[in-house]
Amino acid sequence: MTKLQALIFDVDGTLADTERDGHRVAFNRAFAEAGLDWDWTVELYGELLAVTGGKERMKFYLDKYRSDFQRPNNLDEFIAGLHKAKTKHYTQLLSEGSIPLRPGVKRLLDEARAQGFRLAIATTTTPANVTALLESTLGHESIAWFDVIAAGDIVPAKKPAPDIYFYALEQMQIAPQDCIAFEDSHNGLISADKANLKTIVTINDYTKDQDFPGAVVVLDHLGDPGMPFTVLSGEVGWTTFVDMELVQHLHGR
Repeated sequence: MTKLQALIFDVDGTLADTERDGHRVAFNRAFAEAGLDWDWTVELYGELLAVTGGKERMKFYLDKYRSDFQRPNNLDEFIAGLHKAKTKHYTQLLSEGSIPLRPGVKRLLDEARAQGFRLAIATTTTPANVTALLESTLGHESIAWFDVIAAGDIVPAKKPAPDIYFYALEQMQIAPQDCIAFEDSHNGLISADKANLKTIVTINDYTKDQDFPGAVVVLDHLGDPGMPFTVLSGEVGWTTFVDMELVQHLHGR
């Protein structure tokens, strides 16, 4: 049996509920700032989340919903500019304290660090978004808590491809059997699974109806003392919140 050495976290929807009240709002602000009549409602954004990556998501939106839009010759540059503006608005939302961490996240990170476990991030969001979230919720020093922050376009293929996890594992010089991943979505789980990582899933409003084949356990959140999680799939046993004892138990199955 391998010994758990590292925890690898997705960001959006896993560390914080960033999608509905963060990224979606920031996209709409960027669209309005550019004089576009695009409006991503809560329901529409839920559908768009099937596409990973913000720039990819905008292109999908144009293909499926806005065939009437007169595309500029330099579409990729245009989309990249919108995405840069969106990131600016997103970091502004974070600086205002609008997006807190999900239940149990800070507690688990603190416990893992105190016990000498390594931490990493593997996400399709941009490095700037990751930094902004960590600094606004955990402080500037939290960036150094993570051995590697694998984010954005550092690999060509986004989740559900496993590339971002392969990159993180390579940078950490660690085997997937010695790690466990934390995800919130079907695409994220598939990405981790293809990288041979055991995965704990914590759903959110956008992913609650998705399928999670192969997840070690599926929960509504990590839980906290006085705020018990609900087990949606798998077995937990003796506790009502995820601590490092439970994480090691799940990894050892």
